[in-house]
Amino acid sequence: MRSARPTTLLAVLFTAIPTLMAFPGCTKTTEAPAASRLTIVQGHLQQAAAGTLLPTPVVLRVYGTDGMPMANIPVSFNVLAGGGAIDPPTAKSDANGEVKARWTLGPGYQVQTVVGSAPGVDPVTLSALGVLPTDITIAQGNNQSAKASTALPVQLVLRVTGGNNVPIPGQTVALTITSGGGSLSPQSAVTNNLGEVTVRWTLGPQAGLQTATATSGTVGPITITAVAN
Repeated sequence: MRSARPTTLLAVLFTAIPTLMAFPGCTKTTEAPAASRLTIVQGHLQQAAAGTLLPTPVVLRVYGTDGMPMANIPVSFNVLAGGGAIDPPTAKSDANGEVKARWTLGPGYQVQTVVGSAPGVDPVTLSALGVLPTDITIAQGNNQSAKASTALPVQLVLRVTGGNNVPIPGQTVALTITSGGGSLSPQSAVTNNLGEVTVRWTLGPQAGLQTATATSGTVGPITITAVAN
């Protein structure tokens, strides 16, 4: 009978342990992770024509105190400089801890910035370069010839660009006949996504050299020439 006593005591102790653990001070608790860091995944230091949508979406990621990405954390975007817009301005992080937004640059500014923020963490700043128009060039149609009072066989194509030859859409190009008479259609047009406008030039009745000019805001003027036979 004595040999069974240790076994009985051990059984009592193992039975009592769960009960003891239930008392205050004996329960082990694990704190849920909280948001601790916001990082830039993509979309920083892009460039595009001022006033246009950046080619790559902005993506931010939220990390928790355990070092893992956190879902369902609200992240806000605020334009700090440049006057652009972010869509959406606020979103909750997905299963990968990420939020995605499209950034449209403001018009007329080069340096543009957006701040991303989430509760309880340091904000991050994203920058972009808004390219402004610096040049207007003749892409096609210069130095043609045709009979007087007829349209040139090839339409004029004028292109507005900025630094690094970036096409500038949404720019108004104005054209004027400066010699020879004739007409231009249209006399004013807005550049497309390639930074271009297309114009039909009908020569005037005067034989010889005829000229027209084109400007875009403060860029230009440039001279376009043709010869009437």
